[in-house]
Amino acid sequence: MKKILAFAGSTSSTSINKQLAIFAAQNLRNTAFEVIDLRDFSLPIYSEDEEKENGLPEDAKKFSALFDEYDGFIVSLAEHNSSYTAAFKNIYDWGSRVEGNVFRDKPLLLMAASPGARGGISVLEAGIARFSRMGAKELVSFSFPNFYDNFKEEKVINQGLLDVLLKKTQAFEDFVNQ
Repeated sequence: MKKILAFAGSTSSTSINKQLAIFAAQNLRNTAFEVIDLRDFSLPIYSEDEEKENGLPEDAKKFSALFDEYDGFIVSLAEHNSSYTAAFKNIYDWGSRVEGNVFRDKPLLLMAASPGARGGISVLEAGIARFSRMGAKELVSFSFPNFYDNFKEEKVINQGLLDVLLKKTQAFEDFVNQ
């Protein structure tokens, strides 16, 4: 059975994006999944000087190696000031130093959730533009607005959003299992 890795681009213990990533993964029909938490990786802020002086941190290597073990990825990005969170950007930068083809030419379901009406669309657009050049193939995207109105008791309660998410999740899973 194929397996995917799911995570949020956030280190918040109450991350709405982690909740969305888990929910999407739980709706896979024929694919196993595992969830990781970015808080499990401790990395210095990326800089060329840091890399030259100390090499690649073990947690950067550990994070990057995960991308070899899975057949696809569900990533839900938190949006801070219309961009990635600092924690995600840092681990992504370190990971790209280990392996430039970050997503290893594998399918990606890229999502963003926010409490506002735009649903993290700015960070989603940034991710779509960047990740497709970093090895994300068959990239499927989904924006989830007004999280606290539309997600209750660990599930999507807005039927329209649920229908779209399930359709996107199925398309992603079809790519993974080709």
